[in-house]
Amino acid sequence: MDLKEKIDKNSLPAHVAVIMDGNGRWAQKKGNQRIFGHKNGVKAVRDTVEGAAELGIKYLTLYAFSTENWNRPKKEVDALMSLLISTINSETDTLIKNNVRLLTIGDITGLPSGVSKNLKELISKTSNNTGLSLVLALNYSSRWEIVNAVKGIVAEYQDNPIEISKITNEFFEKYLNTKDIPDPDLLIRTSGEYRISNFLVWQIAYTELYFTEVLWPDFRRNHLFEAIINFQKRERRFGKTSEQVN
Repeated sequence: MDLKEKIDKNSLPAHVAVIMDGNGRWAQKKGNQRIFGHKNGVKAVRDTVEGAAELGIKYLTLYAFSTENWNRPKKEVDALMSLLISTINSETDTLIKNNVRLLTIGDITGLPSGVSKNLKELISKTSNNTGLSLVLALNYSSRWEIVNAVKGIVAEYQDNPIEISKITNEFFEKYLNTKDIPDPDLLIRTSGEYRISNFLVWQIAYTELYFTEVLWPDFRRNHLFEAIINFQKRERRFGKTSEQVN
């Protein structure tokens, strides 16, 4: 029995998020520059997206570029932006063919004009697709998102103050980038690091976390399947007792 057959299709995570880590170390182990790892990481993205779509996952969010990544060497950042444009262009037909809808979270206006232009075009072209929603987190961080949400609330209510009692979790979530996206059920981080790195901090309050030693360029759909099998063995209580859940 292969891994896919071990997955209970009636108990799939609706939303899987992935921190794609290890590109640089993968390249260095092979005696190459970091960008070589990023280029090979595209293969992992393609296979993971196909695997998620194959299973019937509704949402897949990939942490592609954080607000802190601008602090990396300019040469690497420029190469990443160029790689992003070429990847969007090369994968457009595949996404459309496979009924995948592209979404983004993050400050897209802060990306180079060529990147944001290509993203907007692909988002428009795939907007009517009804299969997997592929969410790219670009120029994103949770602290930025939360501060941005507060700014949005202040701007909307500065001339008509809102009653404090009306500010609930549900109210606040309407101002987050992910307002139309369900919280992740499963968060995967590759490369053996055990941290969240400023990613979806509000949204992962009750998300199941899965860490793997696999470096991102080596990650394939079978690794995704392993994570989902592990997820399905867990009991999600959301603050309740086991007796209440069962």
